[in-house]
Amino acid sequence: MNILERLLGDRIRNGTLTVFLPGGERSSVGSGEPHVTARIHDRKALLELVRGPRLAFGELYMDGRITIEQGELIDLLSMVVGANRFEDGGHKGRLKKQFGFVKSLLPRRNDAAASRRNVAHHYDLDERLYRLFLDPDMQYSCAYFRDPANSLTQAQEDKKAHIAAKLYLQPGQRVLDIGCGWGGMALYLHRVAGVEVLGITLSEEQLRVARQRAEEAGVADKVRFELIDYRAVTGRFDRIVSVGMFEHVGAAHFGEFFATCKRLLTDDGVMLLHTIGKYGKAGKPDPFTDKWIFPGYHLPSLSQMMAASEEVRLIATDVETLRMHYGFTLRHWLANCHAHRAEIVALYDERFFRMWEVYLASAAVAFEHGAMNNFQVQYVRDRRALPLTRDYMQEAEQRYRHPAS
Repeated sequence: MNILERLLGDRIRNGTLTVFLPGGERSSVGSGEPHVTARIHDRKALLELVRGPRLAFGELYMDGRITIEQGELIDLLSMVVGANRFEDGGHKGRLKKQFGFVKSLLPRRNDAAASRRNVAHHYDLDERLYRLFLDPDMQYSCAYFRDPANSLTQAQEDKKAHIAAKLYLQPGQRVLDIGCGWGGMALYLHRVAGVEVLGITLSEEQLRVARQRAEEAGVADKVRFELIDYRAVTGRFDRIVSVGMFEHVGAAHFGEFFATCKRLLTDDGVMLLHTIGKYGKAGKPDPFTDKWIFPGYHLPSLSQMMAASEEVRLIATDVETLRMHYGFTLRHWLANCHAHRAEIVALYDERFFRMWEVYLASAAVAFEHGAMNNFQVQYVRDRRALPLTRDYMQEAEQRYRHPAS
């Protein structure tokens, strides 16, 4: 039995994977298109891959000890993950049984100091990197593709309108944006709905860019940004929005997060939480992502989110699962990175580029075939805070997509 058969068995059914081994041997599994050819360059790499493929593959690719000689990295990952989809019983297959992966760990603590370090690890990278692969508004979260053929820019504009519509905004309201990124959502909400926004972040780079953007737009008195942990915010807000931040809260702090949000909401307040999540039960973080990309992250299941919010009596008034949208988003980001490879290598180096490529490609296939998705959950303190039907969302979303000139 060859090495690929030992690792993958008969799982490859959507293409042909060929691997050249260190001694020159050639090993293949699967049949048909696409054809992907990889090369393992040394015997130690082969041993590391067999011992712990989930971490080792990414690190070996980063170091150039595994290379793709035909096809693309995302083709290889799609071939492997797509053969073991979540819908078909994935995550309980041969690899987990063979190598003894555990389903979960005790929740890790993300206190304020740890949260600050974890955020800096990723978001305090050079601003120019993000400008090279994100849309012009620097939206670093799942876009909303009303049509899969839409551009990334259009999809991110539609995402902001989709979220804003769920907030049931009124002019003059105070909005808290938890995890405000580079300020795009906060500036958008003020522009389309006339609200005042406080955006908070733990990234000094994001804070600098967001404040600069508010100054340039002439709205720094209405859209403010602060470097502060959500737990330290005071006052009350008519609306809370949080996009792409809850993944970094940590399961041990879910109750604390929702209790804080309830404290900060006015009695008739509305909150919209947008987060990456997982179908089924949440489990152990991906070891490569946890080590190299987002240390301390945890992707919640819907049941975890509901259990934690129910404890503090926040009422979930609307739940939407975005299934394919992040896969489309990540493929756009990956294509932009490939188009700007020389600039990214100049900012960092080839190893960094390959690390980033593994991150984006593996995330894309996880949303396309694995257990990952996006949840948008709307919460209120008072059941009477919103209209009886969802008609207001459709009306507002249409208006925000086509603002009056």
